[in-house]
Amino acid sequence: MPTKDLHNFVHWFRESSPYIHRFRRQTFVIAFGGEVVADGHMHRLAHDLALLNSLGINVVLVHGAAGQIDALLAQAGLSSQRVGGRRITELAVLPHVKAAVGQVRLEVEAALSQGLANSPMEGARVRISGGNFVLAQPLGVLDGVDFQHTGRVRRVDAPAVQHHLDLDEIVLLSPIGYSPTGEIFNINAEELATEAALALNAAKLIFLTEHSGLPDDAGGILRQLTISETQGYLDRHPALPDDLKQHLHSALRACAGGVPRVHLISRLLDGALLLELFSRDGCGTLISSDPFENIRPATIHDVGGIIELIEPLEAAGVLVKRSRELLEMEIGHFVVVERDGQVIACAALFPYAADGLGELACLAVHPDYRRQGRGDQVLQYIVQKARQQGLRGLFVLTTQTAHWFAERGFQPADIDALPMPRQQLYNFQRRSKVFVKPLA
Repeated sequence: MPTKDLHNFVHWFRESSPYIHRFRRQTFVIAFGGEVVADGHMHRLAHDLALLNSLGINVVLVHGAAGQIDALLAQAGLSSQRVGGRRITELAVLPHVKAAVGQVRLEVEAALSQGLANSPMEGARVRISGGNFVLAQPLGVLDGVDFQHTGRVRRVDAPAVQHHLDLDEIVLLSPIGYSPTGEIFNINAEELATEAALALNAAKLIFLTEHSGLPDDAGGILRQLTISETQGYLDRHPALPDDLKQHLHSALRACAGGVPRVHLISRLLDGALLLELFSRDGCGTLISSDPFENIRPATIHDVGGIIELIEPLEAAGVLVKRSRELLEMEIGHFVVVERDGQVIACAALFPYAADGLGELACLAVHPDYRRQGRGDQVLQYIVQKARQQGLRGLFVLTTQTAHWFAERGFQPADIDALPMPRQQLYNFQRRSKVFVKPLA
């Protein structure tokens, strides 16, 4: 393997380690349509699902079968009407629904049963469980339309599902539900996935979609949205494709019900599941009940992350070296930008109230997130914090980033402009340049 590829592999593996530890024993509900099976992509998806299972993640799969149902109906010379995105399941249609669902389920189980030598699933020994875990009820008559054997989820038997997850089995849920009277109902796979995630207190609900994620106004992909931002997005994009609208409404329901994160990722991208789960920036769109990235005051638990962030800059002479003990003592002065549990930027404000000045110190941004506005974000937060403390200005001592501060309104100054206690600590060997920014 070339040296560059080795370096990239080691970097990715190290970056994924916190997620591997964090996800152990968490429950992920993963939903996908029958297209994954029809297109022949189920086998490569099975490799990634087996990996999740081997890492101790509780995996619940929910599959659809709409395309397969349509194909069997066409072969039989039948058709079924859809109203409001739901299929009307007439009595003559129901046998074909059961056959199509069974066909897809068997294909999924076969893919997860692979164990060929020299393949990613060699020795995986994945066990799959299913059963009458879904209690359903008829959808009934809506707006004058009788949906007949189309139903809705009444309850997911969470204790039974959890029992199988505790045995390290993958649980496979099909879009079929059963009533207490023994009736069978065709149910919506996305609704089933959402209700399963809520019932199981899942950490993640993941939709494998026909899209790479939510499009932004510039033609790219939105990487993360909160609940309120998601609702705003829906309001601003009434022409959004129906499947994406359904995903977003499902995400809103799931997050409001306690599922922390919902992911929309492309089913067409090989390895999308791993990229989304085990890299910091993912490859699709994340919808979360709280911000994926936020700036906040630092706590003692952030010391390790700050050290990891600033050590390379200390070694390069950009920042003055701070011991862990000193950082722990000064942590109340720090702010951090946290992204998915990792500190990616930090800074500190040391006030000199008698002089009406504050020192901006230890401003650092992770190399992967430079030139993306994080430094400005931290600076603005410090400026706001300084104003709240009644300070009239900020000063900074720097050896290698003078231009960056000058471009943001800091003016060169003499050492005499520093508060006397800071003048006494000035390191004449380091010969840092002094810059001051008024906060009027």
